[in-house]
Amino acid sequence: MIDSPGAQIVLASSSDENHPPGNITDGNIKTFWMTTGMFPQEFIFRFAETTNISAVTVDSYNVKHLKIEKNTSPSAAQFEPVVEKELERTEGHLQSNIISLNGSSATHLRFIITEGYDHFIAVHRVSVKN
Repeated sequence: MIDSPGAQIVLASSSDENHPPGNITDGNIKTFWMTTGMFPQEFIFRFAETTNISAVTVDSYNVKHLKIEKNTSPSAAQFEPVVEKELERTEGHLQSNIISLNGSSATHLRFIITEGYDHFIAVHRVSVKN
């Protein structure tokens, strides 16, 4: 769920018709985007306008290593790193991680999953806190 009007996913590296990228932003923790194997995997959010972001909450399953990058340009290109995080493995329940972005300004946020605890991972929800 993106707490910013007009925000949307503009790119995802894989898509399963039963678990599409749009599930990340539908606000329903029971739906999810599932990758089709292999790493890295990524998805990009675009905000309607440049937005200050203090933190993001990522609810996922089997994600081991996550990088978040940003840009402030109108196109989804030329990103700069913001944070990298190793996520703890959780058995039988979601990983819920609040990741500080220290008030970064962004038009796009790129989430890159470089490693998983399994071949397939799932992202259930991403919430942005301004």
